[in-house]
Amino acid sequence: MLGAKLHAVKLNSMIKVKKTCRSKLFFILIALVFIIALAAASAFYFVPKLNKKPAQANVSENIYISFVDEIYDKIKANYWEKISDDELANLFKLGAEKLSGKPQTLTLNDKIGLNKMLEQIISSMSEEQKQQFIPQLADLVLKNLKPFGLSGLYTQKLEQELANKVKNINPEINLYADLGLAAGATEQEVKIAYEEKKAELEKQKTPEAEAELKKIAYAHEVLAEPERKQKYDSFGIEPTILYRLIKPNILHLRITRFSPTTLDEFQKATEAVDKGEILDTLILDLRNNIGGAIDAMPYFLGPFIGKDQYAYEYYRQGEREPYKTVVGWLPSLVRYKKVIILIDDKAQSSAELMAASLKKYNVGVTVGVPTKGWGTIERVFELENQISPAEIYSMFLVHTITLRDDGEPIEGRGVEPLINVQDPSWTKELYKYFNSNEIVSVVKQLWDEGVE
Repeated sequence: MLGAKLHAVKLNSMIKVKKTCRSKLFFILIALVFIIALAAASAFYFVPKLNKKPAQANVSENIYISFVDEIYDKIKANYWEKISDDELANLFKLGAEKLSGKPQTLTLNDKIGLNKMLEQIISSMSEEQKQQFIPQLADLVLKNLKPFGLSGLYTQKLEQELANKVKNINPEINLYADLGLAAGATEQEVKIAYEEKKAELEKQKTPEAEAELKKIAYAHEVLAEPERKQKYDSFGIEPTILYRLIKPNILHLRITRFSPTTLDEFQKATEAVDKGEILDTLILDLRNNIGGAIDAMPYFLGPFIGKDQYAYEYYRQGEREPYKTVVGWLPSLVRYKKVIILIDDKAQSSAELMAASLKKYNVGVTVGVPTKGWGTIERVFELENQISPAEIYSMFLVHTITLRDDGEPIEGRGVEPLINVQDPSWTKELYKYFNSNEIVSVVKQLWDEGVE
């Protein structure tokens, strides 16, 4: 059996690539192609076009039954778990009983029986009541598919919120206002405002002041850097990569989520500090990472484990589907002989998949607590049959589940760290891997500080 220290495999021993212009150019081209494709298509789920027009229903058809039938069929075809007609029809029956407050009967446990039941229920309803009841029923059924509460019926407003989430745009946040500035203020004005507010808040020494300090520090970090500021000013896009040299030899790189820009941000961040001979330790921080563009993982994991490696697996309707990495080693990662991956109980989705894959390939040491256990991939499905032009619906459905390094589903389990910080002796365990009090001290400080 190999020694435990093999979990801290040095990246430079795995990476056998020269820092040539050709390899760098190749990676940049691949990244650009990926970003363009990803931005044009899906992120971590397919997001349909907004403001779409509903298909014209045949006047001889019952639009309400057609609406339910389409959702029924799409669940059967696209839900991650095989579901029988009996199970699905019964879910609709139970939902109808809950909404109507009356017992209901299925003459047949299939779509035909469901249609007859619904026709009877809505026959005495007004159009307004039907337009409320049928979407509520569809949403209730979707929310009661396992994992409970993740699937649902989506309005255009929810679709827009989802699209913004994918792109890392939060219309409710104004970073300029956090610094007391008007939108578009110069970098110099940002720096001055930050220093003034920081000096005021540091005098207060209250929990509220501490929270405000973190808020303005983030605003400054985004708006004081030209490229980040330009993206925020133009599109409202916040960065997904935050990094700093904690020590001359230790880089702390935090990924807040995975969006279509993350791969490019990651490359630029690692290249920006790829200087000198001292820097050799990478702390990859996935805490609080809400996931995101799971389609990026074959590109994102390649720089760590090499091209054409089986990085992870999906599971859907009884079948496992392996995924390989698309790109190879990233030259700016060669220098990192020591790697620590921080995870917590808020890391989810793509972040959990990345942690599991790095753990599988013994890239560094995972430190923290088990991740959230949200290992699902959701997709938005357009609906051709609409009830009314006043509200256009789509279906948000758990389509696939992801598997962790031991082949078990991430969903409901999470990814276990190699070193659990709830163990009283965790710092001693970490020391065994790197034989460095400095690394242990920095990791402990980062963990104690937490993330917002």
